[in-house]
Amino acid sequence: MKGYHQYQECIEACLRCAAICNHCASECTREEDVNMMAECIRLDMECAALCYAAAQLMSMGSERAMELCRICAEACEACAQECGKHDNEHCRECSRMCDECAQKCHKMAGAMA
Repeated sequence: MKGYHQYQECIEACLRCAAICNHCASECTREEDVNMMAECIRLDMECAALCYAAAQLMSMGSERAMELCRICAEACEACAQECGKHDNEHCRECSRMCDECAQKCHKMAGAMA
């Protein structure tokens, strides 16, 4: 049975990504035009939730981890794309972290297959 040690790199990427997404969402609420940031905030929150869930399932060695890693990668890509539209440091940082996490989740989903 696989679990934390086999998936540690991806688990850690997911946890870092979730933390940065939460930070980005929080910082977005402080932007001058919060309405313009609404989609970014929504995707940050969705991405963070999926990253936490993927990390948890991987750490347990769940049979559903592969499927969730694929979904997580898609959420990370969408979040990275949206954050990439905004010219502020927290969105740039979030976009980079989401890209990194998406790559690791795609790799992990393929490795688990």
